[in-house]
Order: sequence, then C-alpha cells, then structure tokens
Amino acid sequence: MMRRLGVAVAAALLATTVLAEPAQAAVHNVKDYGAAGNGSANDTAAINKAITAANAAGGGTVRFPSGTYRSPNSIHLKSNVTIQLDAGATIMGASGSGYDKPEPNPNDKYQDYGHSHFHNAMIWGDRLTNIAFVGQGTIDGGGALITGNPGSGQADKIISLTRCENLTVSGIKLRRGGHFAMLINGCKNVVSDRLTIDTASDRDGWNVISTTNVTITNGNFAANDDALAFKSDYALGQKLSNGNVKVYDTKLSARCCNALMFGSETCGDFTGYDFQRIDIKGSNKSGLGLVSMDGSVISDVHYRDITVSGVRSPIMLKVGARKRCGNNPGVGTIKNVTYDNITIDGASPSFSPTIMGDVDGHITDVTFTNVKINVPGGNGTMSTSPPSNDRKNYNPNSIGTRPAYGWYIRYADRIKFTGGSAVSFTKNDGRPAVITDNATDISFEAFGWERGTNSPTDFLFRNTKGFCVRDSGSPRTQNTGSTEKC
Repeated sequence: MMRRLGVAVAAALLATTVLAEPAQAAVHNVKDYGAAGNGSANDTAAINKAITAANAAGGGTVRFPSGTYRSPNSIHLKSNVTIQLDAGATIMGASGSGYDKPEPNPNDKYQDYGHSHFHNAMIWGDRLTNIAFVGQGTIDGGGALITGNPGSGQADKIISLTRCENLTVSGIKLRRGGHFAMLINGCKNVVSDRLTIDTASDRDGWNVISTTNVTITNGNFAANDDALAFKSDYALGQKLSNGNVKVYDTKLSARCCNALMFGSETCGDFTGYDFQRIDIKGSNKSGLGLVSMDGSVISDVHYRDITVSGVRSPIMLKVGARKRCGNNPGVGTIKNVTYDNITIDGASPSFSPTIMGDVDGHITDVTFTNVKINVPGGNGTMSTSPPSNDRKNYNPNSIGTRPAYGWYIRYADRIKFTGGSAVSFTKNDGRPAVITDNATDISFEAFGWERGTNSPTDFLFRNTKGFCVRDSGSPRTQNTGSTEKC
C-alpha cells in the first residue's frame, strides 16, 4: 500500500514538473500571414502582422522561408521577436515613398542627419528587448535606400535600433544599405557572429553608437564609407557611455573611408575595447583610426594580431577640438592603448602613421609591440617643420603631409615602440623615419627603420622631454630643445 502511494505521489510530482515547464516560443511563418515571397507583391503588412502576433504571444520566431519578400514600407520590430531568414530568403527594399518619416529630433544639430533620425529605415525599433536576426538569408536594400539625406517616404538604413537590450545578429547578410546597413544607438548586450555586410556600393557598414557590452565574431564587412565604426553622439539627448567591446576574427574593407574606426562622433567616453585577428584590405582613409573630436576620453583600447593592406592612413590617433556635443564639452584625450603583432602595408606617401594630440589634450600611454609598417615612400626632402592641422577635422588629410615617412608624433606622452617594431618604405624617401614634437617620454627599443638617400636625419626630437633610442642600429639623431633619458 505504501509503495503504491509512493508511486502515485511520484507520478503527481512528475506531472506537476512537466506542466511547469515553459512552452517553446512559437514559429510564425510570414506566409501564414499573407506574405507572397514572390518578389513583386508588397509583403510589408504581412511581415508586420507576423511580428505583432509573435510579440503578443509573449515572444516567438518570425520565419521567412526561401523567397523574395518585397518591402517598400517600414517593418516595425517588437520585443521578444526573432527574425529567421532561411537559406534563399531575402527581404528586399523597394523604391517609392512608403517608408516611415524621420521622427523630429531637437538635438539633430549635433550630428549628421543620418545619425539623428531612426524611423526612416527598412526595419526599426526603439526600447526593445530580446530581439534577433538569424539564419542564412539576406536583407537587401535593393538599390532603393538613400545614401544622403532622404526625402519624405524614403529610407536610408536597413536596420535602425535605439535603446534596445539583448540583440543577436547571426549568420545573415545585409546588402546595399544606403547610408547605413545597420545603425544602433544607446543599446546594451549585443552579440554578432558570422554577419556579412556588403554595402560597398553605398556607404557605411555597421555603426555601433553609444553602446555597451558588444561581441562581434567572424564578421565580413565591405563598405564604401566606414566598415565598422564605434561612435558616440548626442542624438538621444544625452552623453552616453561606450565600452566592453570585443571584435575577433573579422574581415573589413572600406573603399572611400575608414575600415576600423573610432569616431568621428565622439561625445561620450569609450573604455574597454579588444580587437584580435582582424584582416583589413583597403581603406581610402584610416585602416586603424582612433580619434576624439567632441570631448570624449578614449581609454583601454587593445589591438592584437592584425593585418592591414592597401590603406592610405595606416594608423592615426588624433585628439581634435570640434566639440560637437550638447553637454558643452572640452577637449578629450586618448590613453592606455596597445598595438601588438600588427603588419601594415600603406598606400599613401603623405599619410604617414600619426599620433596627433592636441595642445589641450595629449595622447598618453601608447605601446607598440612588433608593429611593422611599410609605406610607399617616394617623397623628396622637405621641411621638417610641424605640418598644418585642422583641429575641427578628423580626416587624415586634416593634417598636412607628414614631415616623417614613418612616425610623426606631436602632443603625446609616454609612447613606446618595442619588440621588433619597424618602419620601411618601398621607394626611396627623403624624410626622416621619425619626428616628435612637443612630447614627453618617447622611447624606441629594438626599432627597425630605413634611411632615405637624402634624408637630413633618421630621428628628429623637437621640444621633447625624455627621448630614448636603444638597440636600434646606428641612427642619426637630431635634438632640438629636447633631453635624452637613456
């Protein structure tokens, strides 16, 4: 009798446990909501119905079977919804005037129009949680998205997300994104794996703005403007923090502009960035660009195991004084940055590797270990005076032709080159390998360099307190208003 009672109790407990398990999130096939997927019908209404249904059910997956889903109107993403694109499935943008109007923004004077407005997109959402884009399919602007400022009913982004939390992007492809393939602002907890972006005929790949806790792995981003950019603006009406970011095993290219970039919008502070095993092929501006233009403090940024080729500006760190931020900012700074095991093949004789701080905001504590940079060279002997510098412009061309073919360093403190770092040129160059101005504690240990036939010197230290060149061959060194420390 007791044994039978024990069995009955156990069965009751098992039944209670089973009943207590949450039901799996439902899958909502967009075709069940009226989507045709034939490339000609307008499927936006059906897509939005499926998203609303998934959200109303407490969460679910909106599935796109193989097919082309034409969407000439904005798709409104909701919380707890996963967009699943099967292999062969494409959400396709279309020309017309059916996309949502840009929402008003009283802070739009602090950043470009595209950064200031978010609803004029193929897909947008605000203050959402637990959202995802997964699968093997594609979201394609279809050549319909605008690369400049859109008119009424036009869109300039594929995906636009603001103040969202817990975003996953995995496996899908974004094509022809207009101004931005993806723009996120004020978000938290972002995970991306195996994302492909091909917007080289349009503008930016992915802008990660005022966002924390980001992991990007196995990406492949080809853009015309910025491929992968970390920014912080005033579009949401406040200065927001950025950081705790990891980018691993990713390929980047940028036809016009910057491959892996901080800025130019740099209103909030940035801290805690780790970039490893990055392959960059082509950039008409910066390969590895790091600028503070609007008062931000950028710190604890680490680059390791990176290969760069075909870039006009190999590495540029700059502090500027544009001050385009709504909190009346001062001049920012860049500090605690490391570069380890970096190989770069530059493509411009003018945009030498550069560390350009500001008289009001020095760049400090930067270490280069085994960083080898080859530049085209080919310049003749020129003035070694400091180049011109537009403090309000972040572009590499805001600084005139650098008077050194290798490193030009100004307004910087505690900069160290070690571990086999080197600079070289392809064609004979008449400029020094290194020039420093208005700097403190600059050291070169086991540093490799080439000497141009007509170069006036190899290392020029001007107004530099505490410089050292050790175990680096027998360089000709000039010292103007400087002191040696070794």
